Amino acid sequence: MMTNLIKNTFLILLSLILFISCNEKKKEETVKIINDKAIADENQTSDWLAYGRTHNERRFSPLEDVSVSNVANLKVDWFIDLPNDVGLVSTPLVVNGVLYFTGTMNVIRAVDATSGKLIWTFDPKVREAIKGKRQVGWAHSRGISFYEGKIFTATWDGRLIGIDAKTGKEIWTAVTFDPNRSLNITGAPKAFKGKVLIGNGGSENGPARGVVTCYDAETGKELWKFFVVPGNPVDGFENEAMEMAAKTWNGEWWKNGGGGNAWHGFTYDADLDVLYFGTGNGGPWNPRIRSPKVDDNLFLCSIVAVKPDTGEYLWHYQTTPGEAWDYNSTMDIVLADLKIKGEDVKAILHAPKNGFFYVINRETGKLISAEPFTEVTWASHIDLKTGRPVLVDGARYDKGPIDIAPDSWGGHSWHAMAYSPQSGLVYIPTLHKADKYSDEGVVYEGWESKEFSGGIGVGLSPADKQLSDHPSSLEAIDPITQEHVWSIPQDDFWNAGILTTGGNLVLQGRSDGKLLAYNAKTGKIVWTFDTGLGISAPPITYKVNGRQYISLLVGFGGGYARGGLDAYNLGWSYRTHTRRLITFSLEGTVDLPALPPRHFPKPIVDTNFKIDKDKATKGMNEYWKCFICHGDNMFSGGMAPDLRASPIALNKEALIAVVRNGAKNTMGMPSFPDMTDEQLENLMHFIRKRAKETLPDYEESIKNNAVKKQN
Repeated sequence: MMTNLIKNTFLILLSLILFISCNEKKKEETVKIINDKAIADENQTSDWLAYGRTHNERRFSPLEDVSVSNVANLKVDWFIDLPNDVGLVSTPLVVNGVLYFTGTMNVIRAVDATSGKLIWTFDPKVREAIKGKRQVGWAHSRGISFYEGKIFTATWDGRLIGIDAKTGKEIWTAVTFDPNRSLNITGAPKAFKGKVLIGNGGSENGPARGVVTCYDAETGKELWKFFVVPGNPVDGFENEAMEMAAKTWNGEWWKNGGGGNAWHGFTYDADLDVLYFGTGNGGPWNPRIRSPKVDDNLFLCSIVAVKPDTGEYLWHYQTTPGEAWDYNSTMDIVLADLKIKGEDVKAILHAPKNGFFYVINRETGKLISAEPFTEVTWASHIDLKTGRPVLVDGARYDKGPIDIAPDSWGGHSWHAMAYSPQSGLVYIPTLHKADKYSDEGVVYEGWESKEFSGGIGVGLSPADKQLSDHPSSLEAIDPITQEHVWSIPQDDFWNAGILTTGGNLVLQGRSDGKLLAYNAKTGKIVWTFDTGLGISAPPITYKVNGRQYISLLVGFGGGYARGGLDAYNLGWSYRTHTRRLITFSLEGTVDLPALPPRHFPKPIVDTNFKIDKDKATKGMNEYWKCFICHGDNMFSGGMAPDLRASPIALNKEALIAVVRNGAKNTMGMPSFPDMTDEQLENLMHFIRKRAKETLPDYEESIKNNAVKKQN
């Protein structure tokens, strides 16, 4: 009897072990089958598998549990404080009940998608990689990619890394550019067909030649490259596409790189097996420097279609030939199937910086329609026969200074747009701003772009008159008719990307800290939640164990958040407000702890410090090394400390330790080892001068914030 009992116990234990083993194997297999078929599936609702949810990049989820009728009951389900992060702009991914997201310095976390409980953290050690280097760019990233059990991230300093999604352990690393170059990566890699694509940014920082590179997802081995602009013809051309492109350039463009950096906007078409990528602006911006006779300069500001296995050129559509205004086309490339004039059309929907909304046949690259979605003054219209813009006289500032809209921030930046096949509408986070462009004072002869010096070859200043009484809006456009179905004016610039759902909802976070839900058909506001901190990241939605969640990262970030008076006036100062990942549901019961009120760093005016005007003037020329993080005119928007209020800038030894010796490398502050004592002293005098000059601006900000509170 005892023998049978032991035997039965053994069989039960063996069955249990086999059951657990099979379940674990099934889990592993489930992770492994997140491939192109899964990522292309528009009907699945449990996960958010890619940057735009699916390969189509629509940011539409069929989920309808949360809807117009009940969204008012949405509450916080769980949240995570992220005290070591600053600007957060990323789109999280959700796969098999795990939420993955990237934060500051490309640190990736995997958390339970139903509770926020940490599973693992991966730190690519960007701080160590940039130590002692004059690294340029920002410490943020717009996202990661998932494919067959792996997470892919591209770091600020130029590495592409494959990570085991289950353990968070590094599998392989590929160095995508020379780390001593003045380049950077802020975009999300694109995983597809067992491959990973990445580009980079930096055309303003040095002589950059745009390129996208494709790697093997299993090994990290480089498979192919596609250069955006041609190199020196003497060296030969990499392919027929570059030979064709070279015919649209003149002069010695390659000496200044040419630009075209593809830093965002990658889409894989699983139906047609075609890869599309958007390309960047010219380097420098001024076309008469880079290509004196001002030709089209392919493939700047274009959508380029290639064969995904080889990178072979198929077709292109150039949105801004011979561009002169930083009008890159690295914005979303959204795939939609439309019925236009009775015909089924496989379309691309694209709203680049230049202010026109394009509908393009993605099988042929032929333009279907293009109309302004914001104020446009550089061109009168797009000629549908040629597909080319018709420029207004003097638009390229060749006849003197001229006000141009959109300005260099664009009519639409990288903040994600969305398309709902349910409502039939496209939702665009739109910007309304003009600037004055001028080449006065530009010395054309001998103009040169150098690493970490770069330059754009044009002067920018405020326009004489803004064409809109609001700086931004949310536009709902019918892509078939180009009709603006509804428009919501917004009071602040730089609002976040869009999510739209089967519950007839459009959700968007704003730079004032509000997360809003709109009726997707009418634009009526149906829910508002104040997160207490500016939002720059787009929301996602997913469903686990029968519950629909809506999740987003909260923390003002991106290029505009570096600063300037308008960004400073939002009050999201450096490290005052804890960044967060917040997740909502209809069943949520969590009370979100309040964050501190808006804060405006007070400039330190040291009456014992005697400002030398000549040194301060020279120091202004040194500050160009600093403004990309510390803000235009020294108004920090929260991505980095406000130097006017920093005690470090009061002490020369402390300034040397930080700026020259890299004492703050671990915080993302690059070192400038070549700066002399004289240069640092000049910079110090400029900081003290700006602190004294801008004290009234601080007082005005305090007063205006008090008025807002009363209202």
